[in-house]
Amino acid sequence: MTIAIRPGVEDDLEELTRIYNHYVLETPITFDVEAFTPEQRRPWLLAHPASGPHRLLVAEEGGKLLGYATSSAFRPKPAYATSVETSVYLAPEHVGRGVGGLLYTSLFEALAQEDVHTALAGIAMPNQASQRLHERLGFRQVGLLEQVGRKFDRFWDVAWFQKSL
Repeated sequence: MTIAIRPGVEDDLEELTRIYNHYVLETPITFDVEAFTPEQRRPWLLAHPASGPHRLLVAEEGGKLLGYATSSAFRPKPAYATSVETSVYLAPEHVGRGVGGLLYTSLFEALAQEDVHTALAGIAMPNQASQRLHERLGFRQVGLLEQVGRKFDRFWDVAWFQKSL
């Protein structure tokens, strides 16, 4: 089957929430600590329209969502408007198939048409798979914040990666 990349839509919300909740409940990859309902995630979905600098792209194969990539506001102050924070989340059963790279490549192609100068990604460490993905796609580590998140009864570092667009 062929993997299709398209904007995320309302009909995807339940599966997008399921994918994200896996990382909330099972990993330190996100610092959210309680699962979301689809209704709680709706504002997040609506903050990512089909055009503009803040996008939500999904990978779909045979009618099943494999994962998603987003670009979101980095900070709320106007001078940060040309910087976005990016992330990729894959359904756990589809990790390791190259879907993350496909999603990110598609996201950066879309952002090339927007007034976006810099992409940033925060990665809870250690996370070698995410670090390798980001570096392969042109990100470089620009900082490390030590022990800034507490989850699963321990503190986690966050490495910041940056890519010029």
